[in-house]
Amino acid sequence: MGAANSHSPGSVLTGKRIVLGVSGSIAAFKAVALASELVKAGAVVDVVMTPAATRFVQPLSFEAITHRPVVSDLFADQGRSIAHVSLGVDANVLVVAPATADCLAGLALGFGHDALLATALSSRAPLLLAPAMETLMYEHPATQQNLETLRRRGAIVIEPAHGRLASGRSGRGRMAEPVQIVEALRTILGRTRDLADRRIVVTAGGTREPIDPVRFIGNHSSGKMGVAIAEAARDRGARVLLIVGAVSVPLPPGVEVQQVTTTLDLKAAVEAAIRDADVLVMAAAVADFRVEQVASDKIKRTGDEFTLHLIPNPDILASIAAAPLVKVGFAAETHDLLTNAQQKLVKKNVDLIVANDVTAPGSGFGTDTNQVSFIDRDGIEDLPLLSKREVADRLLDRVLQLLRQRSSEIPSLVGRESG
Repeated sequence: MGAANSHSPGSVLTGKRIVLGVSGSIAAFKAVALASELVKAGAVVDVVMTPAATRFVQPLSFEAITHRPVVSDLFADQGRSIAHVSLGVDANVLVVAPATADCLAGLALGFGHDALLATALSSRAPLLLAPAMETLMYEHPATQQNLETLRRRGAIVIEPAHGRLASGRSGRGRMAEPVQIVEALRTILGRTRDLADRRIVVTAGGTREPIDPVRFIGNHSSGKMGVAIAEAARDRGARVLLIVGAVSVPLPPGVEVQQVTTTLDLKAAVEAAIRDADVLVMAAAVADFRVEQVASDKIKRTGDEFTLHLIPNPDILASIAAAPLVKVGFAAETHDLLTNAQQKLVKKNVDLIVANDVTAPGSGFGTDTNQVSFIDRDGIEDLPLLSKREVADRLLDRVLQLLRQRSSEIPSLVGRESG
């Protein structure tokens, strides 16, 4: 089978029009960092500021990052037709961060006396709110009622955090961090993506089998490939559970993470997770053996030879039934790549094997790239050397095909059973 053309959608934020509303709070400085993160993620960001917000942060700070004019005066000539209307209509998402008590009241009551409120009235895009204010203001019944009104209309609220506030007091009222807001935006935009509402379980990293309290048997897995798959699935709208062993890369925000240590831990976690899953991608480097008897105390050096008695670990992937679950396995090999991978396809009864030679340049453990082959019962697709994120999206393209095929098969199976 030759290499297929990929139609991967890439980052969920790429090319999306985000209107960032900034109201008058000391937390406005965080909105500058948020704008920067969104631009780096590929979004087109238009900033709308209330007059009070410009007292805390100058519009030039946002313009330098977004390379787009800031709207702060409802009546100013912005070189476009009725700025607040065109921005509201064109937005994919309107996010207000920080959202002050005054701003929330205006949004709830439908006021339009400043550029931000008028833009919100003109928009039918999803509304994301990140409140920021003093604790007593946030807890006031009026503020809570306004938030409840906005939630009933469909707004998504990222609750403020506890911490030190502008007054010097501590309490709930600190605006959520930019990374949390970005991940909430990914989730909102992912709802219309091709893996929306699918539950995908991904394993990543290496398992560790203890020898004694300080030593273990491990491997060189960094977890980069599994993390890339989890991120790509998240960006395509899936609900992702990432089960990780030992990894040397940051864990992605916006996905559910469960950490494990040993192969038996991983087995238990996977078996529990797949009960409501559509897809299982086993990208973890699982230890094939474990020590039969783990020493309770540190083993001391004696100068003599020391022998470990190893027993086989269970084959997690082979023990899991397939349909309707889509099962994807990995084959990290050092020789006879395709032969070994094809044997795993049958032995483990999986829908797809991702095979790679970990000794090849630019491929394998710890690299940012990978050169893999996709192997299924119809043949082999060899991919060129790609970034691990590109491999992840190519893999999810294949997973999507399998899901659609599985969905078309289920009605006929039900019909045969009931006939």
